[in-house]
Parts: sequence; structure tokens; C-alpha cells
Amino acid sequence: MEYFDLYTSAREPLGKRVPRGAAIPRGEYHIVVQIMTINRKGEILLTQRVPEKTSGGKWECSGGCAVSGETSRQAAVRELFEETGIHADINELRFEWTLTTDSMLRDFYVLVKNAPLEDMKLQTSEVCAAKWVSFERLCEMARLGQTTRTVARWLENRGIAIRRISSETREAYEKNNVSA
Repeated sequence: MEYFDLYTSAREPLGKRVPRGAAIPRGEYHIVVQIMTINRKGEILLTQRVPEKTSGGKWECSGGCAVSGETSRQAAVRELFEETGIHADINELRFEWTLTTDSMLRDFYVLVKNAPLEDMKLQTSEVCAAKWVSFERLCEMARLGQTTRTVARWLENRGIAIRRISSETREAYEKNNVSA
């Protein structure tokens, strides 16, 4: 059984943990991570949730809960690998922001890494498909309700930063390919 460590809203450890699925006491929080992977073309990796899960069929960025004893970054590396087979080093993750909700400290990371779809190993209990999309397509999918609420909130709060990272990554790739 998996357990989650509990924290204050200021991220101070409470020295308590709860099993997955248990109610989290009011005013206590567990860490949840989301990782937006951007390839060298500036495209964003989306994975589709299996139909049996909450928000089944919706598209999202990789993520999940930090288990007891794990840091946020460790959880991000593990979740990305479990769901997609993409290896990342903790230092490759760029922390973007935290969204505090009723029971979660949701940490958002960006990873710039090229990972061909054909090399991915999807976690079939969580993910049924993956695709790379442009920033514009991601925004359209969110507007049409095809993404999870978490992706839509990320775009609402940090869309300008995501657009910038995507554009800068694509421009650097194009510049390097022209000069090669």
C-alpha cells in the first residue's frame, strides 16, 4: 500500500502520513507533481488517461502523487518514467510553480527533452496514448475540454511562460539546424 507524507500549507513536514485513498485532514496537504515535457521542436507531450480513471479519456501532462519519503522532484522523475518510459535527471526539471488546493501542494515542472513517441513505454494502467502537440493546439484542446482541469489551470496561470519556453526551444533547434 502506498502512503503520502503530510505537510502544512508552508510545506513543513507534519511527521504524519496517510494511505492512498484516505481522507486528508483539513489544513493538511500532500505533494502532487505535474511534468510538462517539451521536445526540441517546441511541442508539448500529452498523455491520454485510460477510460477507467478519473477524467478518463482526457489529455494531460505526466504526473501523480509523491509517495512517503519522496521529494517533489524525485516523484516527478519517477512519475514521468513510469507513465512514459522517459528518463530524466532531477536537475533537468525546471520548477515552474505550485498550486495549493484543498489537500494538495501541486508542483509543476517543465522538462525540455526530445523523446520519440516510438521509444516510449506507456504505463497501460494509467495511459492509453501519447502525442506531441504545438502550444496553440494545446490551448485549443483545453478550450474544447479535451484536457484535464489541471492542464487548463496551468495554461490559465502560466500560459505565457509555457508559450515562451516552447518558442525559445523551437527557435534554438531551428537555429542549430540551419547552421549545421
